[in-house]
Amino acid sequence: MIKYTLRTVGRMLVTGTGQSRFSGLSSRQVLTEDGAESAHNENLTKKASLYIHWPYCLKRCSYCNFNKYIAKGDNKHLVSQCLQQEVETLLQLSQVSCITSVFFGGGTPSLAHPSTISDILEAVARRTSLAGQAEVSLEVNPTPEGRTKLKDFSHAGVNRFSIGVQSLQDDDLTRLGRDHSAIQALQTIEEARKLCPGKVSIDIMFGRPGQSVASWEAELSELLRVCDDHASLYQLTPERGTLLFKQMQGAEVTLPGDHETADMYESARRTLHRHGFEQYEVSNFARNSAVSHHNMSYWKGRQYIGVGPGAHGRFVPLGDGGTHREARTQALEPDVWIREVQQRGHGTRRRIQLGHLELLEEVLVMGLRMTEGITHKHWQLFSPKLSLRDIFSSSTDVQEFLHCGHLTLNDGGLRCSWDGLALLDSMLPPLLMELQRQFHLRAPR
Repeated sequence: MIKYTLRTVGRMLVTGTGQSRFSGLSSRQVLTEDGAESAHNENLTKKASLYIHWPYCLKRCSYCNFNKYIAKGDNKHLVSQCLQQEVETLLQLSQVSCITSVFFGGGTPSLAHPSTISDILEAVARRTSLAGQAEVSLEVNPTPEGRTKLKDFSHAGVNRFSIGVQSLQDDDLTRLGRDHSAIQALQTIEEARKLCPGKVSIDIMFGRPGQSVASWEAELSELLRVCDDHASLYQLTPERGTLLFKQMQGAEVTLPGDHETADMYESARRTLHRHGFEQYEVSNFARNSAVSHHNMSYWKGRQYIGVGPGAHGRFVPLGDGGTHREARTQALEPDVWIREVQQRGHGTRRRIQLGHLELLEEVLVMGLRMTEGITHKHWQLFSPKLSLRDIFSSSTDVQEFLHCGHLTLNDGGLRCSWDGLALLDSMLPPLLMELQRQFHLRAPR
């Protein structure tokens, strides 16, 4: 089932578990044959997107289990300095010569001073180039403080805003622990659209306590009257360790059932389509070509560098022949991360060299999240010796998915149909098993 998240640390992806009608698996990144990047494909080694994690919030929402903290004191200046230092260090450690997009997430990055944004972008420029017209996104909490800083963020270099609306019902916002009202969210959208027309995204949540299909449709219609050209729809899912989870366990809160939330999802897809939005990923919709290029870089398996407490990254570091992509995770706790950055320039806590099969699995999982699916050319970048047809043409499960019209395998590649996209979670296990079988079957003895 689609699982509601803000933005996954270092990945900006919706994640999820369970076998249900909706897709929501996690993402890492991908390599070519034998786990090695192609030395001749500069797009795989010389370019990357950059994720910056601001770890602080003013309060913790009842549903949130992400790596965020309530600041004990005013150390924003110190965090800003360390973010700049880690950007420079990791860019130096990588082989990246061009940053294609930057995303400031969190936490609540709109709590940061706008000068932090400009300083980090300058740090990028000191070590590498920022692609012309590069997308620079910032998540915004639609409070009065967040709204009044939008112009300064724009002047600092931000050219796309992602606004955490979540709901247009004040009672729901209060129940979920949000610190803004519906009118404040609408005012923030209006101001953001003035500054970045066509480049404002909204996050909206469904499957909330007491919500019905009818109330969801009415709320979505109201939002569509004021929103810009991008919308992300997420289902609220209780996460272990959160207040919402405890409330669910104690029967204090009841969420809509699976069938009802499935109807909400399908209704939203149809409504957005009628308003000119195209679904380009399981939870993301855009019109007028306003897709999130930063998020697309994750789904297409490109490199990314994660900076800040708990951030994740996937890139090919210098050394070891410069061929293997690593999965990197930064220290979680801000105080620990700050200390490590001050001592050695970065707070990387874990480095894992990624294997070929695992990476192909992720190409499959993430590629099928997109409505365009996985083209043969794209798959060949990562698997030049084992094609999509080699893997899936003889699979009885795939043949059944094709017969039911949920999956398409043709000259264009492998992709889900409109109905199949909502069933992706149930299709992925047999697809992954077939990939594993064919991979081991064809592996050299």
